[in-house]
Order: sequence, then C-alpha cells, then structure tokens
Amino acid sequence: MLYDFHEFQRAFLNPLAYFTGQSSQLFSHPYSPLAYTPVSRQIAASYSLVHRLGKEYEKPQWGLTSTEINGQTVAVRDETAFEKPFCKLVNFKRDVPADTQDPVVLLVAPLSGHHATLQRDTVKALLPNHNVYITDWVDARMVSLRHGPFHLNDYIAYVREFLEFLGPDTHVVSVCQPTVPVLAAVSLMAAENAPCLPKTMTLMGGPIDTRESPTQVNELAVKKSHRWFADNLIHRVPAKYPGFGRKVYPGFLQHSGFIAMNPDRHAQSHYDYYLNLIKGDNSDAAAHQRFYDEYNAVLDMPAEFYLDTIDVVFQRQLLPRGEWEVDGKRVDPSAITGIALFTIEGELDDISGLGQTRAAQTLCKNIPESHKQHYTAPGCGHYGIFSGRRWRETIAPQLAEFFRKYA
Repeated sequence: MLYDFHEFQRAFLNPLAYFTGQSSQLFSHPYSPLAYTPVSRQIAASYSLVHRLGKEYEKPQWGLTSTEINGQTVAVRDETAFEKPFCKLVNFKRDVPADTQDPVVLLVAPLSGHHATLQRDTVKALLPNHNVYITDWVDARMVSLRHGPFHLNDYIAYVREFLEFLGPDTHVVSVCQPTVPVLAAVSLMAAENAPCLPKTMTLMGGPIDTRESPTQVNELAVKKSHRWFADNLIHRVPAKYPGFGRKVYPGFLQHSGFIAMNPDRHAQSHYDYYLNLIKGDNSDAAAHQRFYDEYNAVLDMPAEFYLDTIDVVFQRQLLPRGEWEVDGKRVDPSAITGIALFTIEGELDDISGLGQTRAAQTLCKNIPESHKQHYTAPGCGHYGIFSGRRWRETIAPQLAEFFRKYA
C-alpha cells in the first residue's frame, strides 16, 4: 500500500512540478517581459525551488562523450557489452587504435539505491588510460517477475560471469556495498583455480567487517530485527511497471534514509540554491542542480538481495567470521594468493567506518605483503573517495600506478 500511496503522491505532484517549472521560466527567461519586473528573481527562485523539490528524477545520462589522451581529444561512447536481467555491463569505448593495450578495468558499482551514473567522475578519471567497464544495475521495478528473484548469491554469480567475460587480465574495482560480493566472488574463483581471476582487486570504502568503527548505518542494521526490515521496508511494485508484483526495497525509501542522515545539510543546500538564484550566481546554482539531479535519482532494489545483505553483511558479519557459504561453498579469502590487493578508505567516511575495508588485508592472509597496498584518504568522506577533487588528484593516480605495477 505504501508504494501505491507514493505513486498517488507522484501523480499529484507532477502537475505542480510542471506548473512551477514553467512559471520559473516566465520570470527568468531573458525574452520574457515578466523577467524584468521588480521581484522577478525572487518569484523565479521560489518557483524553481518548489519545482525541484516536487519533480520526479529520472536516471541521468552518462554524458561522457570524450576524453583527453596525450593532449588529444578522443571520442567516447557507452555501449552495452553484456546484458543480464538485473544488470548491464557497459563499456566506454574510446576512439583509439584497436591494438591499444591499456589495462581493462571492471568497475563494480553499488546496488544500493542510486544509479551507476553516480560514479561518472570515477569513470571519467580512469578513461584516459584504461578500458573501462561498469556494472549498470537495472531498476528492479523494471524487471519482470518471469526473471525470478535476485539474491546476494546471484550478485556474486554476476560478478564471476563478468570477470569470465572480460578475461584474466582484468583489474576489478568495487566501491562501497559491492566490496563484499566482489571479495566473495574472487575468493570462490581462487578456491576453484578458475582461469579468469583478475590481476588486481581494489576495494574502496566497503563494509567488509562492520564490527570495525560502526557507523550510523551499521547501528541501524543491528538495532532492528531481520523480520522488521522484511515487514516494514519491503513492498510490491505497482501495476504500471514491468516488474508488477515483484517485492522490492523501494528507492524512495532509501532516498528518505539518505536525507535523514544529514537533514540540516540538505536543507541548507536548498536554501543556498534559492539565494544563489536571487543573486544571479548561476554557476553555483547549476552545480546544485547537477548534484541533486544525480542524488535524487534512485532505483528499487530486489527484496531478496537487500534482505540478504542486511543479514549476511551487517547483522551476522559472516564474511569476517569465516562462516559464509555461497551455494554450499565456504567463502575463504585466504584462498586468494596470486593477485594484488589495494584497499582504500576515507578518513571521515560516515557510511563505512575506518577499518571496515582494511579488514580485507587480514582476511586475504595468503596474498604476499609485497602485493598488498592500503591508503586512507585524509579529510575525505564516503563520496570523496570516488568522486571530486581528492579522487581525481590523489586517489585515481595511485590506482592507475597500482594497475600498471601488477600488470
């Protein structure tokens, strides 16, 4: 019923969002006479703010059409290289000679509420010197019930399948939530002596061991029972979508959780946006729009995957305890011996606390110390380790050097 009520609310707000969007243009467009009235900026700013608070946010485009290689602008196009019901493997094809031997990077994006486009800056920084693939997860409300459920084990199977598709020279990078299934996939492949193990494995800001420096996110997951999550956060997709009847953790609930973590910061950001519009500071207003166009675009997660993650990763911490079994096989990171490991954390990460990702260094005890690397980004929050200035200027160069060192 909650999902249906949300759809009713959206149907009510859509006309309001359209009206306020058009009205904002009437009082701000240079060809409109209303734009030159005494309080036009205040009126336009008010309408614009209401429009952005009430509008529905669609999945953003990648918008990565070019990159710079050796001082030359090179065209880029995103193509689906491999497609599964719940995920598309997207390749950013660069207009470079066919014999270019840049490292192949599999970037495993989180399935945690936002679209993979949230990692646009991650991809952008890697493009000049790498052949980049990324997991572009499909909104669960768009996946028909005929494709069946999607569990955490299925996520691991997808990662394995993508690694096998890309071949043994791949460098796998995971950010946040997928650090756990990526480590599991590589552990299982290593135990089986699978032929397509990656060259390197990079784990960034993820909940490998949530017993280390628990955050607000971790504490919520353990305060409530598994039954509470199933009863209160899982809903069925309404009839208007292809996934009608599928049980999901709705994106709008996850978005509400994101906002609730820092409500004052978001309120201040919207107020600053209003003031910038009044002052005519279009560059700061545009930056606000770009951020929230991405931040407010959310997707539904399959209920099975979400509940498995709550149980396995946050409540029982099966991976660091050595008690996790996937399809009857124990996940043992000590089976990994022949690849290089790089763990990255943000000093101020309020989602995956300090030490949670670094725990993989201890779990992968049979990787030689000479093949292990760790970096804690000073003054860096969760999103800062994969986007923004610190990512581009400090972390991305270290990552590129790491790939080439062990290629």
